[in-house]
Amino acid sequence: MTQDELKQAVAQAAIRYVAENVPAGSIVGVGTGSTANCFIDALVQIKDRVGATVASSEATKKRLEGHGFMVLDLNAVTSLPVYVDGADEITHSLEMLKGGGGALTREKIVAAVADRFVCVCDASKLVATLGTFPLPIEVIPMAQAYVAREIVKLGGQPKFRDGFITDNGNVILDVHGLAIDAPVAMEATLNAIVGVVTNGLFARRGADVLLLGTPAGVRQMVC
Repeated sequence: MTQDELKQAVAQAAIRYVAENVPAGSIVGVGTGSTANCFIDALVQIKDRVGATVASSEATKKRLEGHGFMVLDLNAVTSLPVYVDGADEITHSLEMLKGGGGALTREKIVAAVADRFVCVCDASKLVATLGTFPLPIEVIPMAQAYVAREIVKLGGQPKFRDGFITDNGNVILDVHGLAIDAPVAMEATLNAIVGVVTNGLFARRGADVLLLGTPAGVRQMVC
């Protein structure tokens, strides 16, 4: 199976998961990226069961609205049973590295609100240790140089994501070469640097369920 076919397969598995585990009329949180887009397109199949949605980015909001879904501001939501999103890397412990699309802050906020985080990705994203994929960090623009110097002290090699501004008006530093043997501790250390909005480690609040696309079919893993 091609990578696109694997993404389609996990998107369909996520639709079945939502239909079977989330009460009709519930609000569904939706992530950002190519696999999340497959999920959005497939979500039309159970549109009558979805009361409304919450989007983790402006791009996701536009795609959901294009399919006729109501998209709510998260501040108007008191209960979010499920959030479905992809990952750039994920471990067997369901700790993730995310933010390749630059929506990491809003993704992390929606994930924090959700009762259950369902990660959808293909088998190439399952890793023993996080960090081969560069770690995105959203930074307040005036703090870019300072944050970069602090990251170098931690052993990372930050690279400014040229020409990219987040939905929050900030910049991204993509960090190469970090040893992420202790993701929860590293997440806290990076977030403590003044000027960092958040980083792309989803370790303190990892996924609850992983739907992993493999050539043999979709494999479900739980935390």
